[in-house]
Amino acid sequence: MANQELEQKALEKYLWGAATTLRGTIDAGDYKQYIFPLLFFKRISDVYDEEFEKALAESDGDMEYAAFAENHHFQIPEGARWQDVRETTVNIGQALQSAMRAIEQANPDTLQGIFGDASWTNKERLSDAMLTNLIEHYSQHTLNLANVPDDKLGNAYEYLIKEFADDSGHTAAEFYTNRTVVKLMTMIMDPQPGESVYDPTCGSGGLLLNCALHLKDEGKEYRTLKLYGQEINLLTSAIARMNMFMHGIEEFEIVRGDTLANPGLIENGELKKFNVILANPPYSIKSWDRQSFENDSYGRNLWGTPPQGCADYAFQQHIHKSLDSDNGRFAILWPHGILFRDAEAAMRRKMIESDQIEAVIGVGANLFYNSPMEAMILVGNTNKPANRKGKVLFINGKDDVIDNKGLAYLTTGHIDKLYQAYNDFTDIPHYSTVATNEEILALDGNMNINFYVKKDNSDSDICFSTALSDWQQSGEDLKVSMNKLFEAAE
Repeated sequence: MANQELEQKALEKYLWGAATTLRGTIDAGDYKQYIFPLLFFKRISDVYDEEFEKALAESDGDMEYAAFAENHHFQIPEGARWQDVRETTVNIGQALQSAMRAIEQANPDTLQGIFGDASWTNKERLSDAMLTNLIEHYSQHTLNLANVPDDKLGNAYEYLIKEFADDSGHTAAEFYTNRTVVKLMTMIMDPQPGESVYDPTCGSGGLLLNCALHLKDEGKEYRTLKLYGQEINLLTSAIARMNMFMHGIEEFEIVRGDTLANPGLIENGELKKFNVILANPPYSIKSWDRQSFENDSYGRNLWGTPPQGCADYAFQQHIHKSLDSDNGRFAILWPHGILFRDAEAAMRRKMIESDQIEAVIGVGANLFYNSPMEAMILVGNTNKPANRKGKVLFINGKDDVIDNKGLAYLTTGHIDKLYQAYNDFTDIPHYSTVATNEEILALDGNMNINFYVKKDNSDSDICFSTALSDWQQSGEDLKVSMNKLFEAAE
């Protein structure tokens, strides 16, 4: 069984099986810091052995030739291979840690820090017996390219990420974005060979990867796509890098750090520019350096400085500042609040006036991990087609979703319907409306989808003056009710 190609389901079951070894002794949210590095170690070790055997056969048994760096994707020093650790019987955690550090040092340009900072030597958490079980579990199969091609392992790795997201509760959203929404965002962006793609809050790298896989599915040259990301969390950024390698993608740069405080992708002293930006930023961050952003050295405060209690428009301005001026597009997954909150109204008006917003696509509830909120995709373009200039398409797709016990997803039919509506860029009764920038600014820049797309059976020809009047009246009603509340409190 060790030397035959594994079926996809069997591979997924086998990889996830390692997590059961940790159950009961380690918190589910921490599984990933052990399972992912161990899996990556096994993969690159098995591929190294495969490459060694191939080079040996080519050279009629020349051991020196077989070890040449040119014959290997990654260098694995003597004593740092999987089998070396497997043969260790005591202090296994120390042997693992030493092997991983040796591999990182032998590949400084590609693998520095990729194994994360898990404490493999903590025997209270990871006894020798437990590590032996984990290593023996993974030793059941040879994870070389002949048995497990890149696309198959990549799919299984994504499956693992999804399982860890389901299993780890509150930590899931920081490294996982619903893949059906990612598919829609990627289709809308339509990245092309040779373009650059950036995710400023890349998590485990799913949005970036899907761009490469999208091109691959279309039979286009995906290896020339240049992928860039930044991720604040050390482990998550390492998982993203491993994710790329597991999919056989090597043209990427993922940096670790706080995108708002220390943007890591800089060119000639300015933010690097990209053709495509895809992101699902953390929303409503309260702990951020607002003061620095007020005098941002990269000029990201294009429209102003967001309130301390909500950094959403700091991320949005970072994205606009990072766009290629000739051919820059973005699709950002946000909660609806950024469309209408009063505190950001002045910045939102300036964003609309820039005429880079192309569409606001409302999608269903529960598409954010561990949150019942409805999501929406904000789509932009620095060079809108002539027929879209001065206009924004609003789509209300909140019913186009399947909710499975709080974990929602879009079907292929939903994705195609939303994508078609975006492409057609026209009014569809009760579903989509094209509004001019002037009409939106007449509503003080409020982009609440419900102002533009009516879901009931009333005349679908939106009367913007009526919408404005309704909005103003609801504001007055709120003031009256708040005043009554304060009077009662006194």
